[in-house]
This record gives sequence, structure tokens and C-alpha cells, in this order.
Amino acid sequence: MRNLKNIYCSVLEPLPGCGITAATWDVATDSVVCAFGPTKNDILIQLKRWVPISGLQGLSPGDALHHIASWDAPCPLPYLECDKIVDLHFFSDSLTSCLVLAGGDIVVVREEPQSGEDKIEIVGSVDAGISGAAWSPDEELLAITTQADTLLYMTRDFENVTDVTLSSEDLKASKHVSVGWGKSETQFKGKRAKALQDPTVPEKVDEGSLSHHDGKNTTISWRGDGAYVAVNSIDSGSRRVVRVYSREGSLDSVSEPVDGLEGSLSWRPAGNLLASIQRLEYRIDVVFFERNGLRHGQFSLRLSKEEMESWGTDIEVSWNVDSTVLAVCFKDRAQLWTMGNYHYYLKQEIALPAASASQEAALFTWHPEKPLRFAVGSEAGLRRLEYTLAVAAGPTAPPNDYGVVAVIDGKNVKLTAFRIANVPPPMASHDLVLASNVVDIAVTGNGSTSCGTRIAVLHSGGICLYEWKLQARLPSKPSLISFVELPSSDIFQSMNQQIVFMDNYRLLVWLTGREGSSLSTFVTHANTVRYDASLFQRGVRSLIAPAAAVREIEASSASIFLDNNEVRGASSLFSKIEGQHPLGSTKVRLRTFTPRTEVVKYCGKSSPRADSYGNGLTDIDYGHLIAFGLTDDGFLYANEKQLARNCTSFLVTPAHLIFTTTQHLVKFVHMATVDELEIPPDTPEIDERCRSIERGAKLVTVMPSIFALVMQMPRGNLETIYPRALVLAGIRQNVNDKEYKKAFLACRNHRVDMNILHDHAPQRFMEDVALFVDQVKKVEHIDLFLSQLREEDVSQTMYMETIRANVDQHLTQGEANAPNGAEHSQLSKVNKICDAFLKVLEARKASNLQNMITAHVCKSPPHLEAGLLEIAKLRKDNSEHAERAIEHICFLADVNKLYDTALGLYDLELTLEVAQQSQKDPREYLPFLQSLQESTTLRSQYTIDNHLGRYKKALQHLYELGVFDEMTLYIQKHSLYVQALDLYRYQEDSLRVILRLYAEYLQRESKNKEAGIAYEYLLEHESASECYRLAHLWKESLSCATLVPLPQPQLHDLARTLADSLVETKEFFAAATIHLDYLSDVETAARFFCKGYFFADALRIVGLHQRYDLLGSIIDTGLVDGMATMTELLAECKSQLNAQIPRIRELRTKKAEDPLAFLDGDVNGGVDVPDNVSLAPTDTSTAAGGSLFTRYTDRTGTVGTNATRRTSKNRRREERKRARGKKGSVYEEEYLINSVGRLIDRVNVVGEEVARLVVGLMRRGMRERARAVESAMVGVVALCQGCVKEVFQVKEQAAAGLVDEERGRPKGGDGVLWHSVDESQARRDAPPVKDFGKLSLLSS
Repeated sequence: MRNLKNIYCSVLEPLPGCGITAATWDVATDSVVCAFGPTKNDILIQLKRWVPISGLQGLSPGDALHHIASWDAPCPLPYLECDKIVDLHFFSDSLTSCLVLAGGDIVVVREEPQSGEDKIEIVGSVDAGISGAAWSPDEELLAITTQADTLLYMTRDFENVTDVTLSSEDLKASKHVSVGWGKSETQFKGKRAKALQDPTVPEKVDEGSLSHHDGKNTTISWRGDGAYVAVNSIDSGSRRVVRVYSREGSLDSVSEPVDGLEGSLSWRPAGNLLASIQRLEYRIDVVFFERNGLRHGQFSLRLSKEEMESWGTDIEVSWNVDSTVLAVCFKDRAQLWTMGNYHYYLKQEIALPAASASQEAALFTWHPEKPLRFAVGSEAGLRRLEYTLAVAAGPTAPPNDYGVVAVIDGKNVKLTAFRIANVPPPMASHDLVLASNVVDIAVTGNGSTSCGTRIAVLHSGGICLYEWKLQARLPSKPSLISFVELPSSDIFQSMNQQIVFMDNYRLLVWLTGREGSSLSTFVTHANTVRYDASLFQRGVRSLIAPAAAVREIEASSASIFLDNNEVRGASSLFSKIEGQHPLGSTKVRLRTFTPRTEVVKYCGKSSPRADSYGNGLTDIDYGHLIAFGLTDDGFLYANEKQLARNCTSFLVTPAHLIFTTTQHLVKFVHMATVDELEIPPDTPEIDERCRSIERGAKLVTVMPSIFALVMQMPRGNLETIYPRALVLAGIRQNVNDKEYKKAFLACRNHRVDMNILHDHAPQRFMEDVALFVDQVKKVEHIDLFLSQLREEDVSQTMYMETIRANVDQHLTQGEANAPNGAEHSQLSKVNKICDAFLKVLEARKASNLQNMITAHVCKSPPHLEAGLLEIAKLRKDNSEHAERAIEHICFLADVNKLYDTALGLYDLELTLEVAQQSQKDPREYLPFLQSLQESTTLRSQYTIDNHLGRYKKALQHLYELGVFDEMTLYIQKHSLYVQALDLYRYQEDSLRVILRLYAEYLQRESKNKEAGIAYEYLLEHESASECYRLAHLWKESLSCATLVPLPQPQLHDLARTLADSLVETKEFFAAATIHLDYLSDVETAARFFCKGYFFADALRIVGLHQRYDLLGSIIDTGLVDGMATMTELLAECKSQLNAQIPRIRELRTKKAEDPLAFLDGDVNGGVDVPDNVSLAPTDTSTAAGGSLFTRYTDRTGTVGTNATRRTSKNRRREERKRARGKKGSVYEEEYLINSVGRLIDRVNVVGEEVARLVVGLMRRGMRERARAVESAMVGVVALCQGCVKEVFQVKEQAAAGLVDEERGRPKGGDGVLWHSVDESQARRDAPPVKDFGKLSLLSS
């Protein structure tokens, strides 16, 4: 789909009396080394360098040529009129030219000879003469064929390394077998036709006969990698043979015989094909061979019989360096052919000065590094040309983005409007046939009144203007509306270059000739085209067609790209002709020359829209003019800013810059000012602006109106995709413009979640629900939208907006006015939308009742009752519509749930209709419904609620029926005690019966406290006391026991039982109270007070009951035992802290010095062993041992069946390891930190006990013991307070938390390490350490 467009042309005329006979490229200086002579009248050979001068074209010969050397070259062979240059090659690294002459001499010319070296030296000679020569692509081998039918290999130092004889025995090297695939001989032609003929044997077998125009020449061509070389020569004077030799000189294959094969040969650098010429009786074909010598396709050169006998008698072929263009050279012209989808297109024909009858094919040489730069010419002159591949496409701005693409194929122009018909190449919607070969094509630019309908075709004979009316429902064929020949002045005796539309009425044409470049305008009016004006302008490189003139991008006028990388408006340029003002100033500059350029004006959202094409665009603001340019080496620029360095193609739309990369991605850049252009990362999985495409795909055209992007694959086939970026951009724009129907259809066609219609602008959508219904109209479409609603905000998840610009003012105000508060936050998004639709549809119930039912059903949870009530109302007015509504609601919801819901409405007729839409057996529901019909209303309602499991409502019906006995059974069956108590709250007798049943139920359920309260309410104190005892409520139990009243022995037994249970739970204070109050055991009560460190209460009861004998036996003994126990506990705490804190410091030091060794536990003894993830290629070893990164996470990164996975069993095993905290493991530090935390919690608990112990010791005169206990407690508390910050890393933990929130989880191996440390060494909050209040009597 790409055409070749000329971007550079320079002309060199020959020296007086001496024509150009050879040329080659110097890649270092990008100049051409030319050879002049020898001729039969002058044996002098002159070597000159044609140097390009920036910004100048059409120079005289002396201005551009630098003399290198000259010498006489007499021909040593008597049968040659004069010597001839067979091959000219230039070595840029040594500034050396090598000339191979037909007479046999090999001459080296050194531009800068070293001492002892000659400037001109004959380094070798072949006495028999040389028929062909070619240097290998790596410039290390020279292949030479001699007139004696030998093949020689010479090194760079011209040492002969191989000498091979070309003999007839070589033809036996290849035994070709053709099965005739695709041939007419293998096609079925009837049952009896050629029944006995072998289908693999063709009717005519080529013998390799020579063409009558064969030049008897020999051609050598190397493969692109230099591994093989092909030689096309005549064998035994009767047959053309292509021999393929390896680099070592061994014969690899020989071509099959082909009649009319000529001497031209070129091996495609990609290596798969060799191209040559076959001359038949009525046509000339370019034929292809494989390396094994077999034919592999061909194409015709489309020459008439007269052309074959005139300028088509001598033909040469040559592939360019990247194998994309095949040059076919004739006597007076050269043609450039490209292949796409197995069809060869004639893209350009370069005319040369008229050739004499004896002149050979045109001189042609490709640039060795730049694929579309070459030099072409003849003895009458030489041209340096450069082309670029460009798509001749129509506008890309809605609504005129019809996807018009024009493809050049010789005299044909293939037109396709991809928005109307997606026709695969080489076919096309329409073919335009012209009188001569096409040079360039232009389609009307954006903003014109007939945008996308006018096509200007520039060819060697003039300009044809076509009109294509695409706006019609059935577009007609393009029609020719005007033709103009180029004026016959000297300006136009030149090479046609490019053509663009300046506006809807003016064409701009760039021509290049000997006198320089000229720019000419042509005016179209009333279906005619006339010449307007011309201007000579040096330095022109390319014409830039106008870009999109739409909402945010206005078109500049057609611009001229200059050599100094500046862009100038054509309107300001031609004002010089019209005499208005001088040449306009530079508007924008790029960093370098870009062959493919588009200039647009970004106006922003607040800028006014252009009224029509060209209004106010001649004086453009520099700050908003953007020139997008792509260089041949993949650099994409916006003005002087580099956007990408791996770009292969790009397009511009009103909303996006779209480009493809060498990583096989297509990226979408939101249009903005140059500084705000944001290139998306290579993340097609998470970013809508980036998408993976087929390898090597390039952009052809884009149609934002239908969200389509057309790409061409390397083979030439087309693929149309609908990228999410284009689709979502169109949907968002439609929502902003309140075109909800277009947005809805786009979501429906491209499978986009329809929640975006609301989530993109929620407040606006809620205000425009009525407008949405009016635009969408179809009931089915509204149902589809409602049925896809869900709570997720897709604008923040799957379709997150990627434009960083601020939300427009309307949306900002709408969101600011949105309701806030807890009530709004609890409101479901789905329910809110459904309620809004119900409110709007209420007035349209006649036409949109189905939508109302859908809105009810689609709520979360579904409001089936409301939907069925709407149907019930409709059933009274129109039973037929009600039946359809029931079918619809049964389609939306589970019919079983609908059956239960309808039954719950107590509408048996509606229930029956719903049941008939289900798969239920009528024998299941008909008897049931019939029994309900025969029952009373209350009994029927009770039966329905009991059937549906609505037991509370069924209980209410039983209460209304007044069947108490049945009701009590129902209460016990379904545990409805609370509801029954509420119903009988004013009926005391019934209430007590139900409450007793409830108390028994609570006792069975082990809810003893509630059961005891119920029994006590019923004045059943004995049962209440037992329930309280089971609930360990000793006060309530003893209270009820005294109210029974229980006999004294039973009461004592109950008291002892309660006291013993309290002692087991270490509630010593309560146990002592029971012994004192109910058992009158002062000694036991005092002992329990001392065990709980309540020494003040113990001393109080001893004094109260005058049991002074207990002071020594109970009180003092309890103080000594408590002091010993507490001292031992505090000593253990201190020793634990002194042991664990240094160990924590040691572990953290090791982790800081070598984190990986710390995680691995140093299992290798300090030896540096790499992670086996990088050593083991199989998942077996990875699964078995894991790696340093996966040892403690069980995440090996493999999906093999034998891989270790994080199963629940493995997690439990890991948790046990963590709980043990084995020394040396990764969990040790975590275990120690948790241990210190538990110790601090224990110290906080015993602080109050120590304080009571110290006071008791002082009251009993044990001052030193009190001092010792207090000192130990103070020391432990101080040690705990001092270690909290270090152990729990309070400051570092807070800082790390901030970093993690900002940075998140790292990637790769660092992420695995981060996860391991985070999971296995999680910190808890530092526990507080309570201060211990010292007794002032003990203060030192």
C-alpha cells in the first residue's frame, strides 16, 4: 500500500567529449565516485568524486566534481574497440578505488597514498580478459570471471585463492525434479483427456535457448551474507546457465534450463531469490530462481512489442540493500518495482536522456547502506535520487475519514475506501488507468468542502483530477473531471517530483531539473485545472500535505520542507510571486531532515474552531504548531523533541499520534502541546495506549469514526483492527457530546463494558437519563444497558483515563455538586441508575414497561416483587401484554425465584402464569395451588409463608388464627421464641408458657446466663441457681440458692464448689470472699487473699475477727512466698532480655552486611554459590530446591506439575517453623521480637502485684525484702523501656511504611527478596511499658 515518493534529486552532466561509464558510492562521505571514459576516441580514464553540497541542487559539472586521478588505459585485447570498466568499487576505510577492466587489468587508485605507494597501480592482470567481476558484501573477496571461462577468487590484497573452470560438466551437478505444482499440465481437464500422460511432465520442456537480444555478457552477484556467489554466463555458446558457488569455490547448484534467459542477474540480499530477465516472443518477464537452481515465480514488465524492440533490448536488474525494491534498468529509463501480497507493483519510472541505438542499459548503483538512495544515468548524465515509502491516504479526521488509499502500479492507480469496502491488495475497489506512468498522488486535505473526494494524479504527461463522491449511500466510480498538461517552458523540461493540495482549489507541484527546483501552483475551477504561477526555490526536499482541520487540530497550509530542517507555509512563499510581502519567516524547526512529515496546529480545548479550510492559517502561532517527522532510521520527532527512536510508521488523528515500533507495538499518544506529549510505556497488558501487533506491521490509514486502524504486514496483506484506545476515545467523546446512541452502539459492537457510559461522567449521565432513553429508543437496547450494570467503577479500573489533562469545567462542577454523606455512600450505583430510569420511564409505561421490569430485576439485589407487581397491574388491563411481560421477566431472572416471589405476593393466578413459563412439572405445583385456593385466606397465607421458609410471617398468621397449641409446636420447631414473646407480651399466661419453653431451649443450648434470668423471672430459683452455677456467676447462684431456700449443708456444698472453681481460674479474691461470707472460714480466706497479693484485705479480716495467730502463720508466710516467687520471675525476665537483645543486634548486623546469606542461613559455609535459578534449565531442579529468593516463599516461578506450590499444608508447616523460631533460621529474629513483646506484656501485668507486695512487706516490718523486690522491679522496667525503640525499630518502621506506600513492591529478584522479608519478618506495634511507682519510704 506504500508508494515511492522522491525526496531528493540532483543532476550531473558529463564532461565535454567524455561520458560517464561507471559509478559507485563512498558511504563515508555519501558521495558518488564517477569514472569517465575510456571511449574508442579517447583512451583516457578520469576518476572524479561527485560531492553533495547542502541546500544546492542542479549544479554545473565543475561545481560538484572533485578530481581524483586520470590515466591512459589502452586495450590489450585486439577484438575490443576500447577498454571497458567491468566493475568500480570504492573502499571507504582506505580511500581506495578498485577498477576491473575488460582488458584484464585490475587497477587501484589511492586518494591518499602512503610513502612508498603509487597513486595509480595495476595490481593484477588477466591475459585472457575479464568478462565479469563483483566484490563480496564484506569487501573481503573479489570474484572474477575470465574470457577463458574460469572463476577466480581474490582477496583484499589481490591474492588469487581459488581458480575454478566453468565447464559443461557443471550441468550435471543439479538433478532438478518438478512435480508441476500450479502448472496447467497438472490441472484436471476431463476424464479422457491426456489419460496416459504423466502429469509431472510438461508439454514443452525449456532447452535454455538464447535470446536474440542476448549481449553475450557474464554477470556475477553475491548473496547478502557473502556465503554464496552466482554467475550467469553462456555455456558452450548455446545456453544461459546460472551457477551458484560457495565462498570456498565449490559448485553448489546449476539453474534449470530457461528459454530466452538473458545475462542480467541480481541476488536478493535476503537470500531467497535470484532475479534475471527472460525474453519471450510477446513479453519480457523478470524470472526468479532459488539457490538450488529451480524457478520460483516471475512477473511481466508490461512492455509492448515496439517497446521491446526499441528501449527494451538491453535490460539489467538490481536489488536494493534491504530487498524491498527491484530496479529494472532499460536503455533510457529505470523502473522501481516492489512486491506486496505476491504481486509486483511498478512504483516509479525514471526517464533518462534519449539513448542511441548502440547504448547499453542505464547505469544504476544502489547505496550500500541507505536502501532507497541510488545513482542512475547514462553516458549523457547522472542523477542522484532518494525515495521514501509513503502511503497516499485521505483525511483521518471525522467525519471525512473514509480511509481512502491510493496505490501506484505503473499506469494504474488502485483506489480503495476502507471505510466502505475492505478490499485486500493487490485488488482494489476501483482502478484508474492513465496514459503514462504515475509519479505521485494527492487526496484532498482535511477541512475542504469536498474532503476525501478529489484525487490529483501527477504523471509524466500532466495532472489528472478525479472526483469520487463517497458521501453517497452507494458510492460511484471515480470520474475524471479535468486534465492539464504541464507547460512547455524550460521549467518543466525536468523530473516530476511531488504533488499536494494546498486547499480545495489549488494544487502545488514540485519539479526538479538541471536549473534547480521549481514550485508551481495550479488552480481548479468549474471542473477545470489551469496553470497559475511558478517559482524557483533551492533546497526543497519534500512537500507536506495538510493535516487534520477539526476540533482540536487545525491544518497549516501545504508546507515545504527545507534542507535546513525548517518548515515554511506555501501561502507565504507564493506571496512573493503575487507581490504582497516577502518570503514568510520560519514557523517550526525539526532536529533533522525527516522524509515523512505531517504538520498540524494544536489549538487545545479552549481554542476556537476553524470555520473553513485555510481561514486564519497563514499566520500560525509558533507555540502551537507541531511538525511530526520520522527519519529513515526510526527516530520520531515532534518539532525538535525526540519522541521515539524505534518507530517504523506513524499517523496523526484529531485525538492521537499513532505510531508503530520495532518491538511490534502500536502506541497512541494523546494530542497535546509538544512538551506535554506523553509516550506510553511498553505495557500492552495494562495500558490501553499500547497494543501488541504482528511482527513488522506498519500503519496504512486510520478511521476514527469507526475506530478502525488498517495495517499492512511484511508479506503485503492487510489487517484491520479496532484498538481500545480509539474505541474508548470515541466513546468518551460521544458521552461528552451527549451522543449516547453512538456511544452505546460503539460499546455494543466492540464489546466494551457499558458501565463506562455512566462511569465516565456520572453526574452528567444521571442528569441525561431522559436524553439517553430518547436517543437509544429501542427497548431491547435499553434492556441491554440495564442488564450489564454492575457496582465496579470501570473508569477507575479497566478503562482508566490516560489523559493527564484536567477534567473539563462542567464535569468538575457536576462532581462537586454530587451528594455526599453516609447515605449517599451506602447507595448502590446500580440501584441509583435503575431508580433514575424508573423515574423517567414512569411517564412512558405504555411503551417502556419492559424496561421498567428490567430496571427492577437488575437492581442489587433484584427487586422481583416490584417487577411482578407491575405485571399484576398490567394483567388487569391487557392480559396479552402481561403474558409477554412474564416471559421477559422469566428470561431475566431465575424462574424458580420468580415462582417463590409471586407465591409470596399471595397472587395465585400470577404464580400459575409464572409456573407455566418454568420447567416445573404441573403435577408438582397444580395440586399445591389448588389446595391453597380451597383454604381460607389466613390458612392459605400461613401455608405459603411456611412453604417459602418465611417462618416469622407464618407465625403471625398462626397468631391471627388463634391456634395456641399449634403455635407452641411451631415455635419449638423453628425456634421463634423471641417473636412469640413479642406477640404475647400482653397475655401473661401465654407469655409464661412460652418463656418457660424458651428457658429450656437456652439451657439446652448452654446459654446458661440467659436461661438463669428466664427462670428467675418465672420465680424458679432452684433452676436459676443451677444455671448461674454453670455460667460461673457465683454471686447470682448463691443469691438464688438463699431464695429457694436451700438447706444449710447444700448451701455450704454449693459455696465450696463455687470457691474451688474460682481458685482454678486464679480468682483468689472472689474465692476468699465466699469462704469468708458463706463458710465463715477466716484462715482459708486469709490464705487466698495472700495468694492473690491482696495483703491489705488479709490483714483487715484477721484484725476484724481477732485471729492474731494468723499473722505469723498465714500473713508472714504468704509475704515470704510471694516475695520469693516475684523475685524469681523478675530475675528470669532480666536474664531473658540480656540474652535476646544482643542476639537481635547480631542478626540485624548480618542481614545488613549480606541479605542473601542471611535469608539462606549460610548453608554453604560462606562459599559464593550462585542462585540455582540461573543454572537449572528444568523445572525439576527448581521445584526441588528452590533458590535463595524462593526458599522461604515457596514461589519457584514455575508452572510445572512437580513444582512446589503454596498449599494449605505447606503454609501450616511454614507457620510451625515460624512459631518455633529455630536458631539460625530466617524466622529467628521474628521469634525473638515476639518473645520480648510478650515479656513486656507480662511485666506490665505483674507491676500492680509487686506494688501490693512491697506495701505488705513494709507493713509487716520486712523493709529489706521490700527494697529488694522493688529494686528488681525497677531494674526490669528500666531494661524494658530502654530496649523498646531498638527491638521494635519504631522510627525505622514508620519511615519504611512511608517508602512502601510510595514505591510499592519492586520487580524481579528484588521483589522476591522484598516479599520474603516482608512476610517472614513482619513487625508488630511496639507495646507500651507502664511506669512503676516506687514507695517513698524505700527511696534512697
